[in-house]
Amino acid sequence: MEVTTSVWYLPKAFGLFLAIGMIVGTRWRANHPIPTFGIANRITLVRAFFVALTGGLIGETVRPDIASAAIALGAIAAALDGVDGRVARRTHTESAFGAWFDMEIDALFVLVLATLAWLHGKAGSWVLLSGLLRYIFIGAGWLWPWMQRTLFESLRRKAICFVQIAGLLVALLPVVRPPASAVVAALSLAVLMYSFLADTVWLWQRR
Repeated sequence: MEVTTSVWYLPKAFGLFLAIGMIVGTRWRANHPIPTFGIANRITLVRAFFVALTGGLIGETVRPDIASAAIALGAIAAALDGVDGRVARRTHTESAFGAWFDMEIDALFVLVLATLAWLHGKAGSWVLLSGLLRYIFIGAGWLWPWMQRTLFESLRRKAICFVQIAGLLVALLPVVRPPASAVVAALSLAVLMYSFLADTVWLWQRR
């Protein structure tokens, strides 16, 4: 399927990728214990590139070909999720920076997909909460320091993140129309809210 975008698509996508690169570059120099950037982080950066390409579709004309392009790009980004972690473990280059980088790209990816789902009429504005929960959680840490405690590694958290991303990609499919798309988005949001609630309760018990 041929995809027609506006002249602003590439500037938007590359502008987003440049912003990611600037933030990552600053954070890496201050927090990365390994002298080189590492293959695992490079994989995460490639995933960030596809997330930026998907994000560039925000503001484009709402058409099935744009939704299909978002799904194709998003599917590549989703397929790369987890690869960076496995590579880091195999090369013994795990770091708090790498975990942070991976988590923030996941959060941005969900926000991009949620925004596209809303703009394409697949769900109401409430779907944006899927992408905002991570940032609300961080903001809560500024108000309540006990929420800044480092969370334990969790397969539940990783699995639910995958479910959230997959749910939004399914909702974006041109053949999935409301109210079915809204139901899919709502179910994935409910699962994500459960995950954040579980982490919040765990932190509160150890405050």
